[in-house]
Amino acid sequence: MLSLPLPLLLFGLVFRPFVGAASFCTKADQCALDAISQAPAAQARYDHTRIYSVELATATQVGIMQALEEASDSCGFMGHARMPGQKLTIMVTGHKVADFDDLLHTYNISHRILNYNFQELIDANYLEVAPENTPAEEFDWKRYFQLDNIYGWLEKLERDHPDVVKVLDMGLSTQGLPIKGVKLAFGGENLTSVFIESGIHAREWIAPATATYFIDQLLHSKDSAVRALARSQNWFIFPSVNPDGYRYSFTGDRMWRKNRQIFGICRGVDLNRNFPLSWNTTGASGNPCKYDFSGPAAASEVETQRIMQFLETHVESERIRTYLSLHSYSQLIMFPYGHTAERVENYADLKEIGQLAAARIKELTGRVYKSGSIYETIYPSSGGSKDWAHSQLKVPITFTFELRGPPDSQEMFILSAKEIEPTAREAFAAVQTIVEEAAKRGYYQ
Repeated sequence: MLSLPLPLLLFGLVFRPFVGAASFCTKADQCALDAISQAPAAQARYDHTRIYSVELATATQVGIMQALEEASDSCGFMGHARMPGQKLTIMVTGHKVADFDDLLHTYNISHRILNYNFQELIDANYLEVAPENTPAEEFDWKRYFQLDNIYGWLEKLERDHPDVVKVLDMGLSTQGLPIKGVKLAFGGENLTSVFIESGIHAREWIAPATATYFIDQLLHSKDSAVRALARSQNWFIFPSVNPDGYRYSFTGDRMWRKNRQIFGICRGVDLNRNFPLSWNTTGASGNPCKYDFSGPAAASEVETQRIMQFLETHVESERIRTYLSLHSYSQLIMFPYGHTAERVENYADLKEIGQLAAARIKELTGRVYKSGSIYETIYPSSGGSKDWAHSQLKVPITFTFELRGPPDSQEMFILSAKEIEPTAREAFAAVQTIVEEAAKRGYYQ
């Protein structure tokens, strides 16, 4: 949830390095173009950027932080200042650290520094990315994988398990990339389906990694309970529903969140603010240079439209009764709504199921996850995919996961690859609990 420095927003084009045989040119203009095309891709850097955790005690302090977020392009807020008693994580670029520190002391704002040089985390994280030429047979959960590697692995699964796995394509993204996922169906009669959407926010790399772990477990686990779970539902899993943004987080800006649509000098819509339910009413921005820009209109974005069309087409024919969305970070298991304190009709069931899922995680790994509605658990937000699916399509079991790390994480979205397997394992156990508990309550009859 980052408001990017303006210089990073001004340059939307990414030039990929030239790969292949040497080329020759005879015209000066063409030579210049060739030189540009062969230049390394420009990457955003966060040298000496600090991460602060601040605690707002008074209305005056809240107002100061609200004014700062509105005025500064050098402070990235993870959420918006709303009320006294609130904690905020704020990313401050190096040249503004002194000004920000002065502000904190002038207004006596309680704070601590979580990280002194964010680029060091990013550099280490990029070293944990598998090479693009990694064979699909070597796909694992000890490294992060780029989009083409994920798609190659999905296609290998279809070849290896043609009776169970079907690769699906929602259609093309804003920049022409396919939005691919899989359907897993073991052949049961009259089953309901689980839809899992991941990677809607590009920088949350742990989400696609977790989604692929889910696929692997459902296909290959020898555990009898997991095998029963896999065969109790049909599964639709899309690891990256924002492929343009995900790709750009590897080639351009590790902290990129939105899609890659162009709006004058700025790029990107927050796809999880773009769905047509109470669109742009709270927790979203109308400014295309902000991290949570909700778009020029409800459902304006191609990726949003692809998800909506897929669900509208399949929700009844495939009996989709569960919608899960994978995000990071903060260790939360949340359900609708985000835009209002109004409680959904099955609030009590969702609250109990979410708490049982969180308890299962604590039992398994010791990690503490909190459960509740989006509005009461993290912050108000409108235009979210899960709220739309629950309200408009009447999908009753609807949860959003905010995966590791904790709310005061020093790493934020830059989760080390060593955390992939434990994070995915605990999330999968929570999903198992959700599906089993929903079945006990008659949601899949």
